[in-house]
Amino acid sequence: MGIVNVTPDSFSDGGQHADADAALRHGLALVEAGADWLDVGGESTRPGAAPVSEDDELARVLPVITAIRRHWSGPVSIDTMKPRVARAAVEAGASGWNDVSALSHSHDSLEVAAALKVPVFLMHMKGAPPTMQDAPAYGDVVAEVRTTLLARARAAEAAGVVRSDIWLDPGIGFGKTTAHNLALTARLSELCAAGYPVLFGASRKRMIADLDAPAPAPDARLGGSLALALAAAAQGAAMVRVHDVRETVQALSVQAALDGAAVSAR
Repeated sequence: MGIVNVTPDSFSDGGQHADADAALRHGLALVEAGADWLDVGGESTRPGAAPVSEDDELARVLPVITAIRRHWSGPVSIDTMKPRVARAAVEAGASGWNDVSALSHSHDSLEVAAALKVPVFLMHMKGAPPTMQDAPAYGDVVAEVRTTLLARARAAEAAGVVRSDIWLDPGIGFGKTTAHNLALTARLSELCAAGYPVLFGASRKRMIADLDAPAPAPDARLGGSLALALAAAAQGAAMVRVHDVRETVQALSVQAALDGAAVSAR
């Protein structure tokens, strides 16, 4: 899944693709690099990010989705918490809804998700972006995230979302410390075993900087991003959400070849 941020303030590439033409060029470049899926977002959910109005978010993402659809028929998700934005994006050609609030942001999120009949990505987030990194605490973070996500999945199914359309995302960096993020990655198989496909997104995130002193800038975290993507795939993640598509595709391809060679050698 390639990331197309149409925002001025995303943590890694805010402002780089903030107009429709630049975002379209970026999205098509990600497809050329090997992306199977594009994820278009118009509101930053980085720690401390300020909310964006529905109208501003729509003005950012709809022209991009419409433009991508003129050039590519592959899957495109809208990254939003807002049902109105999700509905408009699907009408414009989006084929999935990626929601960092796991369909809990609005009273009608579940109802709209069921009506749209597209895949939904339910991400775990403790708190909200402006305050989620203010001393997050858990007992067993893996068990708590798994329990919460399964409850949201059951709520989605009860509302009418088809089970095969439900994905789970542990929400790396969303109300978690580096220790929490490491535990979720190392034990991702426990979430993958729950019976839903898992999306994993740790590309360029702060945990990499915390493990690499002096802390590198977001666009200098490729090595850590690849390590996390490989670990997630090895644990059973069905898709990884990344900025650096070509490098990630290469890393996953080599790892798959190694795994195949190991099996053949037995």
